[in-house]
Amino acid sequence: MRPRALAAALLAVGTLAACGGSGGDGKQTVTMWIYPIIADQAKHQAFWDGQVKAFESANPNVDVKVEIYPWAKRDEALSTAIAGNKAPDVVYLIPDQLPKYVKTLEPVDSYLADKAGYRPNALQAVTVDGKAMGAPVLMSANPLVCNQKAFDAAGIKDFPKTWEDVLRLAPQFKAKGVDVTNYWADPAATLNQSFYPLLWQAGGDVFTADGKASAFGGPEGVRALTFLKQLADGGYVEKDLLTGLPKFEQTRTAQNKVACTWQQLPADVESFWGKENIKVVPPLTGAKQVAYGTVGSLSMLKASKNKEAAGKWISFATGAEPSKAFNLASGFFSPRTTTGALYAADPVQSEVEKTLDLTTAGPLHDKARDVMGVLAPEIQAALIGKKTPEQALADAAKAADALLGR
Repeated sequence: MRPRALAAALLAVGTLAACGGSGGDGKQTVTMWIYPIIADQAKHQAFWDGQVKAFESANPNVDVKVEIYPWAKRDEALSTAIAGNKAPDVVYLIPDQLPKYVKTLEPVDSYLADKAGYRPNALQAVTVDGKAMGAPVLMSANPLVCNQKAFDAAGIKDFPKTWEDVLRLAPQFKAKGVDVTNYWADPAATLNQSFYPLLWQAGGDVFTADGKASAFGGPEGVRALTFLKQLADGGYVEKDLLTGLPKFEQTRTAQNKVACTWQQLPADVESFWGKENIKVVPPLTGAKQVAYGTVGSLSMLKASKNKEAAGKWISFATGAEPSKAFNLASGFFSPRTTTGALYAADPVQSEVEKTLDLTTAGPLHDKARDVMGVLAPEIQAALIGKKTPEQALADAAKAADALLGR
């Protein structure tokens, strides 16, 4: 990600026509906003130029304009554009953004190409009140990523499968100067990749089923936080990560002193561990086996003046072949089962790919980010010994329920 200044983004917003329109030649115009999913900007632009050319060849009455915006301040830029009636027709969104914009989005169920071919969890991740508010175009997964070098140093052969395995192996790794795992407890770190996977594995969730109250303070949440506290109290995770956000190259993970992590992807550690030492295994099991994984989707703005044309573009761009090409170019995974395995020849990516059906994108709730903001500091307080897990979660639940109007 290479963020640019918000001012530049807003200047660009002002140059766009509001939600498409028709040109002087009678063609319909569809504008799409997307972000640097393919890291190389030139390659990213070239990819979409090729897709636009193919689409326009089959739809000569439609002009598609793809605008690549920075990740930084993307919500501010989009919200400003919507408020000023200058929003695009189509925009790339991830699940926790959908509830925020749902009132300004058009359901895209009728534009989903081969709906039956999607993974059920991919569709679930874009569905709000029974309607698909985005067409899935990519998936990610955060399974358990282990360092063979660390296992060899500790003389341990078997990778952990359960929480019990982690606790059993932790003292053995510690005796060899290795942490069994890592945990980023600074409130700035997203809970989607840190605490929530454990909460889900314990059988719990962030909100109640009706979304009207928090649920993380129940016995499942206490079990998850108690498990983490056992790791922290035993000195089995890096102490500095509990209170700050050091540069990754300064962490014990980068120094080959961490056995396994669910908070880093293979790409994060490859230059430090070496690809040959990366061993991807399924996510840990508590009461359930589950991992975090996001779903990227293309959503249509309700204010679009060319919904039919925008729908055709969404259907095309998220179709099997274009999305497959996009996933391969960006290193992500297909939200479809019908595309088959994309990375069968890659020993690391192929193992990540096998865990896609075990992932969840987390709660689709308009207060999800706000609740994360009150929960994260309380988790940290428990891990550094200022509160018990029970008290920390009770205090967080009280603050979260106040945000929910309870």
